[in-house]
Amino acid sequence: MIRVENLRKLLRANDLSAFLITSPYNLRYLTNFTGTTGLAVITLNKAYFVTDFRYTEQASMQAKGFEIVKNTGHIFEEVAKICQQDELVTLAFEESFVTVKDYDLLEELIAETSLVPVSGLIEELREIKDEQEITITKKACAIADQAFQHILDYIQPGMSEIQVANELDFYMRSLGASGVSFDTIVASGVRSAMPHGVASEKLIEKNDLITIDFGCYYQGYVSDMTRTFAIGDPGEKLKEIYEIVLQAQLKVIEAAKPGITGIELDAVARDHIASFGYKEAFGHSTGHGIGLEIHEGPNVSFRANKAFVPGNIITDEPGIYLPGIGGVRIEDDLLITKTGNEVLTHSPKELIIL
Repeated sequence: MIRVENLRKLLRANDLSAFLITSPYNLRYLTNFTGTTGLAVITLNKAYFVTDFRYTEQASMQAKGFEIVKNTGHIFEEVAKICQQDELVTLAFEESFVTVKDYDLLEELIAETSLVPVSGLIEELREIKDEQEITITKKACAIADQAFQHILDYIQPGMSEIQVANELDFYMRSLGASGVSFDTIVASGVRSAMPHGVASEKLIEKNDLITIDFGCYYQGYVSDMTRTFAIGDPGEKLKEIYEIVLQAQLKVIEAAKPGITGIELDAVARDHIASFGYKEAFGHSTGHGIGLEIHEGPNVSFRANKAFVPGNIITDEPGIYLPGIGGVRIEDDLLITKTGNEVLTHSPKELIIL
């Protein structure tokens, strides 16, 4: 219940009586519940988990320390009962996860309790991973590493990008992944200039440069890795930008540590790429946090002024994209440690030409 206690500290600091949790990611973080229907109400001294008949047994096993409440009518009716019996003055809610329709119903049901919209409170707690979260993420990264090696042995000219993506996805599942972190990107030839070139029917050809961006869910946590390689000689221009991107990526690994901000770390990669004249060809951020979601805080961008702390897990993914020619992106997952960082993805990064 240490995560619940950490949330209570924030409730007290913000003069809030309780927090209504409806985000499935925040719900899992605070309660360990993995079902699809439920919500939690955490007060300054009590913790309630509300769900229907289908999930009460599961909730009793997973949401340790929570009082399990079964709803037979609308789930918000139980929230209203809690507000009334505990005489809650204020109830914070996740403004990004409550619809206008739900808000209107809540407001009607709990007229004597003030609803307070909150954003990012629990998400900030999630940014610092504990040892269990780190161990699980390392396993998710290990699965991605194994899958990449498998694809290098599997891929052949004449295969479609979708065929390669499907093989990658199913292979990760065979290693214990519950699913993919996002739609797997396989972008070959000129399509590699598309940063988010989700796998298409295009056939992979000899001398294509291929960017694969993928990851998996393992016990609720994601991995996120990108590698770019070639089948045959991709040509001097693409080999040139590959080396530039690789050096930018390595410079970020060298610089990433507690105290440096997302803005400063982003500039490490961006300035290196710009020094070779490719400033406009690197249009996305250098990285982002990962955890229960594929994109969460803290970020590595020109707007991210928060300093990193031990326990953050971020991506390092600079790239150069030249329309009509091709593109390169190389990505690792980095754990910020007390003295620097630990690279969690270990697949080779030198240009592989099959």
